[in-house]
Amino acid sequence: MTLSESPQNTLFLKKLAAIVGVENVLASIEDRLAYAYDATPMRENVPIAAVRPTSVEHVQALMRLANAENFVVVPRGSGTGLSGGSIPVERSIVMLFPAWKRILEIDQENLTAWVEPGVITADLHAAVEAQGLFYPPDPGSMKVCTIGGNVAENSGGLRGLKYGVTKDYVMGLEVVLPTGELLRVGNKCVKDVAGFSFKELFIGSEGSLGIFTKILLQLIPKPAAAKTLLALYDDMQKAAGTVSAIIAEKIIPCTLEFLDATTIRCVEDFAHVGLPTDAEALLLIEVDGHPAAVADEFEKVQTICTKHGAREVKVAKDAAEADKLKTARRAAFSALARVRPTTILEDVTVPRSQIANMLQRIRDASKKHNVTFGNFGHFGDGNLHPTCLTDERDRDEIHRVEKAFEEIFLAAIDLGGTITGEHGVGLSKKRFLEKVAGPTGVEVMRKIKQVFDPNNVLNAGKIFDPKPRCEAPLPAAATGF
Repeated sequence: MTLSESPQNTLFLKKLAAIVGVENVLASIEDRLAYAYDATPMRENVPIAAVRPTSVEHVQALMRLANAENFVVVPRGSGTGLSGGSIPVERSIVMLFPAWKRILEIDQENLTAWVEPGVITADLHAAVEAQGLFYPPDPGSMKVCTIGGNVAENSGGLRGLKYGVTKDYVMGLEVVLPTGELLRVGNKCVKDVAGFSFKELFIGSEGSLGIFTKILLQLIPKPAAAKTLLALYDDMQKAAGTVSAIIAEKIIPCTLEFLDATTIRCVEDFAHVGLPTDAEALLLIEVDGHPAAVADEFEKVQTICTKHGAREVKVAKDAAEADKLKTARRAAFSALARVRPTTILEDVTVPRSQIANMLQRIRDASKKHNVTFGNFGHFGDGNLHPTCLTDERDRDEIHRVEKAFEEIFLAAIDLGGTITGEHGVGLSKKRFLEKVAGPTGVEVMRKIKQVFDPNNVLNAGKIFDPKPRCEAPLPAAATGF
């Protein structure tokens, strides 16, 4: 720990060190800068310090100190968030969980797993699949992101169409509240309606209502079989029509993803998976389940793809080849990020029937403001990821990018959709929240936040702004900053 020369800061850092140990307070300028941003190309403030608690008691003590000293605690997983949810705000510390990586229990009888919040999502996949079980949520950053972050953001993934998202697999939580109390909600019971269901409040609350210290997850049996294909199109409308036809046939693939022309070209240049760079659209489709059902559904899917204009259908012969085909989708963000200095990955969700219209609105905004977008995402559930390739050093271009995104968000709302399907609101979209939730909805959220966090010390300023000081006075600034 490197203490600043300020006697007040030195005293404050010593208070942190008295709780977690001097080795777990990171206060050098290099450490502070390292935790001043996440995967969103934005930055608010440099934190006072980054702190690594190693016990529940540490987390509780830090929250009590935050209330006493009037500073903000910003919980952080792997920093892969895409809405600014773990970016430090004024007068804040960042709370890190690198040691919280234990899978505490895999319960075969009850099909559950207790995990700590720092468990990497892909590590949980591997651990449960080795026992013939399955944890479906699979965010694009699953090799890096943490379960705690997934719960905080209610993360989705490629398998969301068939299996749902993170909230569908959370059965219980151990949570440190903003005031320092420890709350346990949920259990291994499939049915439990005793009292309010608090866990739904915490899931997707973006670290603003509590800090997870243990998470109870539901598991399911691992699907016995799976088959994967890539379908290539010369027309995005035909790809969209294919998706509608598959769903109309009462087939629910576990994966139904798409890439547009810009993204296809970038992926092929990056990953060299054999994609034709003149294709306008690509669908990645996987069906899973009982072998007989998979064979029947997969044959129907192939027929539908061809009937609706796919110029080529590539079928994976085995699991290794399926993984190669999936690389085309999983590499989308990395491939696009190589094109320009700054990559802004967003998400909007619309009803499936409006996907083609939403893509056209994105193209219109891109052309109007003269900025470049690549598009990919979850065609099956209407969740699109318009990704702008730009340069944050060019202020005029960034201004045009902001205008384009504003039109895209408003278009999603106009088409009956929403401003975020899995990335959260965080800092980047909070000015649009009222257009989705309405003024009453936002006010109710503020009231809930006030009940849990009366001094506004946990991830303050995310999702929505607090009331102005004249309406809701904040505690006086603490000495020592």
